[in-house]
Amino acid sequence: MAEKKSKLKTRWNWLKSIAAILISAFFFAPFYIILSLSFKARTDRSSYWLFPKEPTLDAYAYALDKGDIGLAIINTLIVTVFSVVLVLVFGAIAAYPLSRHKTKLNRFILSCFVGVMMVPPLSVLVPIYKELVSIGGINTFWGIILITVTYSLPMSVFMFSNFISGIPKELDEAALIDGCSQFMIFPRIILPNMAPVISSVLILTGVSIWNDYSFQLYVLQRPKLKTITLAISSFFSEGNSNMPAAAAAAVLSVLPVAVIYLCLQKYFIKGTMDSAVK
Repeated sequence: MAEKKSKLKTRWNWLKSIAAILISAFFFAPFYIILSLSFKARTDRSSYWLFPKEPTLDAYAYALDKGDIGLAIINTLIVTVFSVVLVLVFGAIAAYPLSRHKTKLNRFILSCFVGVMMVPPLSVLVPIYKELVSIGGINTFWGIILITVTYSLPMSVFMFSNFISGIPKELDEAALIDGCSQFMIFPRIILPNMAPVISSVLILTGVSIWNDYSFQLYVLQRPKLKTITLAISSFFSEGNSNMPAAAAAAVLSVLPVAVIYLCLQKYFIKGTMDSAVK
């Protein structure tokens, strides 16, 4: 009986390993195609699945020189960094009283935040665009930052409030007894325990803003203000497309996000799980 269970367990482990390999290959395939295509010459018409026999860096040179990918990365960094910082600061400050004081009003406010998360951003693009035009926010960094922060705050408040709810209130009471003021409890007691969820919000919000296309397309219309997604789309036109250069630009745009995720992976997983469970 024990031998039979051991065989079943071994087979089950093999099936899980095979399934993991297949899923990994499925998600790795697009990255392999982009990487392979980025090293091809523009005249190379071979299959995307075949790595070039004579790799070339012409696509990267074209993307950096003619496609202004360097400028696009800097613009995207400006928008992403300022937006993420504002989302983290205001999201954490708003989540603390909402999670610590379980009143009907606070529960209603949290429900409103969750409801806003369900609204597709493009469904309100027209009124938002008209409002930005009226206040002079078109073709400005502060205009696109205002939009991205507005749509990223509900998710951050939701995750922060769930995480803070899992921190015992006894810590607040102990801090008050030790002489800590009510206003210093959050920065001294709560904030140091929020590293995992901060990392999760940072990655989720940062990736979303980094990959945004729709809002940036309408708000940042000047060539000098174009971001990564707008720069990549510029390689495609009705009569002429430069696939290797677009692939090279995509590879360059993925690298910063991949490095940040690898550095914060441990905290990201913990923060996401804690926010969901608590």
